[in-house]
Amino acid sequence: MSPSGTVHRLGVTLSDVDRGVYETLELRIARHPSESARYFWQRTLAYCLSYEDGIAFSKGGLSDAEQPPVSIHDPTGILLAWIDVGSPSAERLHRAAKAARRVALFSAAEHENLEREAASRKIHNLDDIAVFLLEPRFLDALEGELGKQLDFELVRNSGSLYATMPKGNVLESTITETRLTG
Repeated sequence: MSPSGTVHRLGVTLSDVDRGVYETLELRIARHPSESARYFWQRTLAYCLSYEDGIAFSKGGLSDAEQPPVSIHDPTGILLAWIDVGSPSAERLHRAAKAARRVALFSAAEHENLEREAASRKIHNLDDIAVFLLEPRFLDALEGELGKQLDFELVRNSGSLYATMPKGNVLESTITETRLTG
């Protein structure tokens, strides 16, 4: 990482009621100077809301376009899940669906824009790609809370997302799971 990059230490008390996952996560996340706060938070939420054994951030970070921002491998190294963020190209989604057993996308993009991109070329197992739509205003509110060290509570319950920040303010959003139809 370049000298002007930042490493954030996040302590996350995760209560993902929808999936039955309850963990305390101590994350060290490198943020590249060119990475927007919105992308950083999408990547962080993708990790937290997909959390299971074998999950990891990409070793190459943003500089490795061939790897997902977040992935899940089994103990033998087999890629189980490719977890992408933002608005990946149809080619990238196709490659992901061929490489991993599961593909998920966490995005604040308009669903119509994602659909348009998905329709631009054939994507392997398109119907199996889970898309989690995040509200841009929620990501913007999280941006105001970001510091080098941050401890917060993250709760997902019945499609709602709550982030309780250190000073007690609670940020609330919906998270919509959908599929692309292309």
